[in-house]
Amino acid sequence: MGAYILKRLISAVPVLLGITIIVFLIMAMIPGDPATAILGSYATPENVEKLNRDLGLDQPLINRYFIWLGNMLTGDFGRSYSLNRPVLDEILDRFNATLILAGVSFVMCSVLGILAGVVSATRQYGFADKAITFIVLIGISVPSFFLGMMMILLFAVNLRLLPVSGMYAIYGGGDLPDLARHLIMPATALAVVATGVIARLSRSAMLEVLRQDYIRTARAKGVDERRVIMGHALRAAMVSIIPVLGIQAGFVLSGSVYIEIVFQWPGVGRMLVDAILKRDIILVQGGVVFVAGAYVFFNIVVDVAQSLLDPRIKT
Repeated sequence: MGAYILKRLISAVPVLLGITIIVFLIMAMIPGDPATAILGSYATPENVEKLNRDLGLDQPLINRYFIWLGNMLTGDFGRSYSLNRPVLDEILDRFNATLILAGVSFVMCSVLGILAGVVSATRQYGFADKAITFIVLIGISVPSFFLGMMMILLFAVNLRLLPVSGMYAIYGGGDLPDLARHLIMPATALAVVATGVIARLSRSAMLEVLRQDYIRTARAKGVDERRVIMGHALRAAMVSIIPVLGIQAGFVLSGSVYIEIVFQWPGVGRMLVDAILKRDIILVQGGVVFVAGAYVFFNIVVDVAQSLLDPRIKT
């Protein structure tokens, strides 16, 4: 197992390196001058030239990339132009909020998706199967940001049951119940599409397992149906479901960007949008690489979990 984990970690290095190159080149090709955006009304030619020199933006592109990459490998993600603080500190402060939102959403979509898939597969072509399939298709078809805005209009503006935005109440609050109330709408909006995807693939995986001979044998022996479904079929189907969970973990992490904007959630996604608007290149680069690294890490964890269920994967 240790050798397999090491192999997966080594294979992730080229991926992360490629991500740094792509992110750096994209930010370098964006029109406009960061120094001019930072200085604003003070952007005289002399001030712009001096700031570019201070920030190292006057150097050749390849030199800037290797300086940035070398600093990042030592844990120095640079310093934000607009916030005047270390990029890594800002990302870590914001990542807690993003992790809470994405984590709750991932748990919701995993539990509901697998449960819906199991129920749909065990009642194939029945009313429950058709109802779940209909709901899943609607859920997959509705964009998360649109669903979030509709939820705000219904539950916050019209019914006044839930807070409109933010992570905690401005006055008072700050405790776990307050956080839970603010989490309901963004986590649900973020989880809907992922729930539909997991439900459909869970149904397919369960149907394939339920047709196997050993399932028919277990039923012929008189094994309790719940044990057959949960103890045998679902356990075997999880080998196919776990990779889907890994992909959806990345989806909810990246999808939190626009959900954070809709609900004004103080996470990394909102930070990245603000940094792009302010032309804070260093903050954008650091934030994207950090999120991409987290996505790669989650996929490695999923691969390891899958190899534990199916040892053939390691070979």
